[in-house]
Amino acid sequence: MRALSHLSAYQHMWVMVLFDLPTSTQTERRAYTQFRNFLLDQSFTMAQYSVYIRHTTGRAQIRPIIRKVEAAMPPEGKVDILQFTDRQYADIVSLRGKRRRDSRENPDQFLMF
Repeated sequence: MRALSHLSAYQHMWVMVLFDLPTSTQTERRAYTQFRNFLLDQSFTMAQYSVYIRHTTGRAQIRPIIRKVEAAMPPEGKVDILQFTDRQYADIVSLRGKRRRDSRENPDQFLMF
């Protein structure tokens, strides 16, 4: 049995999708909702409005995720996709009002087998 030492914070990756989609018309609002629901169906979690994040176990999983997001993107708007290691994610400084949180906690749904 392999030791758990192979589970490096530099191998596990996070994918963050940031988007700015138009919502002026009913059609645009529907496309926004469909895109947001697509991200949720793909195991993304809302970090902020129009910012969704997902954990992956390695770099190899990111390219298919990007292709799926690209295919689901509405015809108008802007979508940016960031990718970073679990170690980099741990270094994010979160500000909530005047309070500061020094590190992020991994989401509850992340399980190790």
